[in-house]
Amino acid sequence: MSIPEWTKYYQPGAPAEIELPTESVVSLVEKSVREGGDKVATQFFGRTTTYAELGDQINRVAEGLRKLGVQAGDRVGLVLPNCPQHVVAFYAVLRLGAIVVEHNPLYTARELRHMFEDHSARVAIVWDAAVERLRNQPDDIDLKHIISVSLLKAMPKVMELALHIPVPKLRAMKDKLGKPARNTITWESLLKNPPIDDSHPRPNTEDTAVILYTSGTTATPKGAMLTHYNLYANARQGEAWMIDAQTGKETFYAILPMFHAFGMTLFLTFGILKQGRLVLFPAFDVDLVMSAAKKNPPTVYCVVPPIYEKTAERAAELGVDLSSARFCISGAMNLPPATVEKWEGISGGLLVEGYGMTEASPICTGNPFYETRRTGTIGIPFPSTTYKVVNPDDPTQEVAQGERGELLINGPQVFSGYWNNPAETERTLLPGKWLRTGDLVEVDEDGFITIVDRVKELVITGGFNVSPSEVEGVLRSHTDIVDAAVVGLPLPGGGEQVAAAIVTRDGMHIDKGELREFCQTRLARYKVPRVFEQVDEFPVSMLGKVLRKKVREKLLASR
Repeated sequence: MSIPEWTKYYQPGAPAEIELPTESVVSLVEKSVREGGDKVATQFFGRTTTYAELGDQINRVAEGLRKLGVQAGDRVGLVLPNCPQHVVAFYAVLRLGAIVVEHNPLYTARELRHMFEDHSARVAIVWDAAVERLRNQPDDIDLKHIISVSLLKAMPKVMELALHIPVPKLRAMKDKLGKPARNTITWESLLKNPPIDDSHPRPNTEDTAVILYTSGTTATPKGAMLTHYNLYANARQGEAWMIDAQTGKETFYAILPMFHAFGMTLFLTFGILKQGRLVLFPAFDVDLVMSAAKKNPPTVYCVVPPIYEKTAERAAELGVDLSSARFCISGAMNLPPATVEKWEGISGGLLVEGYGMTEASPICTGNPFYETRRTGTIGIPFPSTTYKVVNPDDPTQEVAQGERGELLINGPQVFSGYWNNPAETERTLLPGKWLRTGDLVEVDEDGFITIVDRVKELVITGGFNVSPSEVEGVLRSHTDIVDAAVVGLPLPGGGEQVAAAIVTRDGMHIDKGELREFCQTRLARYKVPRVFEQVDEFPVSMLGKVLRKKVREKLLASR
């Protein structure tokens, strides 16, 4: 196979091809546990867990899950924020050959219901604050066991005790972290098990490891199946891209949620592969980041543009040194040049933009950590990855170089299909495992790719995909709304906000605050429209389909 021309823009030393994995990611974590030993694996509000301790906890929880009946191929739901238990649970499930199904712990009961109906997990490991949302489900969800996880138990003992002091601010923080869940199996009880017998079978490379739900152009999210091969390959691709990252010496700030594909790969696979210190944040809090940076400054700081902005501004205000941050990749939304300039003014390395999607584990392309990077583009393909640009109406036809077309990706990170959805799999995964991204791009003569539009009409807000159809369905369920159209409107600092145009019954006025509250009981907060606009009617096609692009133009004009 000839070496692609674009690889000449790679950072010196970065390989054109990776060594493809022949083992599961269970072997990845076991190798890091053996070699990492007493090095810190996770840090949570100052409390640390070593790699040796991490390995012991994984094996004990795996045994506990085995006793609950979890077998190879079973799905196990994780409904957890970033916390030490999340890392352990992820690998404990995989150790049994079972499949991790990640969920946003802020999802409403309605959102969780669809996913659990689809994947049929009978065991779930759940943040105690989310237990009631999962427990209050109809009988058709055959959930046998809920294992509740307390974030307080993962904190330093002195902090856990301090949060019991009856001071309003401390009480509010304690309540935000969750409350004890009744009538569940506690996480601590799983840790009391002996380690699983070493002879218990491990998964194979081609086995499904993870199911991640991703919004499509329909209201129903689809479960993307990622194999051990996919995950291990993408971790090795990340290692090849961050060629200067040193094993056992990097500090990863795990701010991106690990239930999201970007955070999962950066921290749970690549971070563990590099035997890094994972400093875990259950949610982004710029002052917590500043506090942690004074003691254990980050070397790997991969977030989305708004977080880079807030971090840079706060660090400048407080005089916090972030020159340690040498590896910074922005993803999930466009990266404004002003953000790059601001961040690089206070950090110790380049801020580069990458691109990926859940169906590709997720990272496909990136800008090199080198002078060849091109701000404003999503870079060039990762090692062992290639692409085509095709006619979106006929993906068998490639367009001429420089012409606009749909991006197709091929590589070892490309998923195996959607869970229980062969029709969508066939539409998305073309012969030869070419992945349709749904993104329209232009490619310059050197192979650098720029996204110019989307075939799909997803709204990307805060790095998360929002299905317009899903939000529209909720709005239409309101008794006073006849129809709705949801689009993304650009934010000044990059990214989008969810906006809804609505047609009301008999033109009546609806209070926007009341409508927002209505949505918040049915949708995760990031899906709730920030903008509501009442209109008389929608622009439609000859077939009567609402033209979201025209709706978006109308909303932009009205602003």
